[in-house]
Amino acid sequence: MLRYNRVRRVLPTLLVLLVAAPLSLLYAEGPPGGLRIIEPGQPAVAIHATIGAIERAHGHGGGGGGSTNNLFYHGGIGGIGVETAPKIYLVVWGSQWNNNDPSGEESLLQSFYGAAGGSSWLNSVTQYCQGVGSGTLFCNNNGTPSSNPPGIFAGVWSDNGSAAPSHPSQSQLAAEAVNAAAHFGNTTSSSNASVQYVIATAHGNNPTGFGTQYCAWHSATSSSYGNIAYTNLPYITDAGASCGANFNGLGPDAGITIVSGHEMAETITDQFPSGGWLDSQGEENGDKCAWNSATSSQLFGTTSFPVQPLWSNAANSGAGGCVLSY
Repeated sequence: MLRYNRVRRVLPTLLVLLVAAPLSLLYAEGPPGGLRIIEPGQPAVAIHATIGAIERAHGHGGGGGGSTNNLFYHGGIGGIGVETAPKIYLVVWGSQWNNNDPSGEESLLQSFYGAAGGSSWLNSVTQYCQGVGSGTLFCNNNGTPSSNPPGIFAGVWSDNGSAAPSHPSQSQLAAEAVNAAAHFGNTTSSSNASVQYVIATAHGNNPTGFGTQYCAWHSATSSSYGNIAYTNLPYITDAGASCGANFNGLGPDAGITIVSGHEMAETITDQFPSGGWLDSQGEENGDKCAWNSATSSQLFGTTSFPVQPLWSNAANSGAGGCVLSY
């Protein structure tokens, strides 16, 4: 079985040097979003930067504008770089959720995930593929592409019979993702080859670093069920304006779908970081457009949700850019 015990290809020198460094130093180096090591002995996570981090990197008022270098394929991990038939499972973790959801985040997440599949907003992921050579910039109908099917949301598990750890660590979140795979019956490598598990923590019970060092992150862990892709999704409104409350005038709950959509799109195009599509700085399709001034409410079916643009290599005649539809 493939083990996630090292950072692959992207930013190797920086990350190796910083494995034993203070957490504050980790977040002072490199681009505002992208790969970080946050727990010794665990694989890198791909963080969603806070608004403050983006403003410090790009200047106030404009948000993430996307660097000019396009995403390129990093060769895959175990042959997998993207989600060719994506499924999302939401895990509402811990008894801390019981009668404790003041922003209605669980319901909103279910509605958003249920509507996102097949949307023109998410469709930009379909230009990226696996089964092509490392360094590929444009698939040009080669390899097997990511997909954007309706019905991407596959189920929810309220794992609330006991308390989740207080401020869970990366290894504890990874273990819960493995528990979720078992709960949903995904107990083989093939059944997890195009799946992501979103581990949502409760109001007041978020992992350390949320709201100051990141808004969310995604990573992967090895298990007897194969490699498991998962997202750490804290209770987003707990971070207030740092993670999207009232961003661009979109309302106090805007960050919930902006951040969850960012992580969903990144996992589809880089399922097991960093084997999929990233730029030369280690940023993914969400990072390059995070907190962009074009972030707005987009209609998915009959309901509008606030979302950020996503990076498209194909935009601007192949020069790349942030897009809201594809």
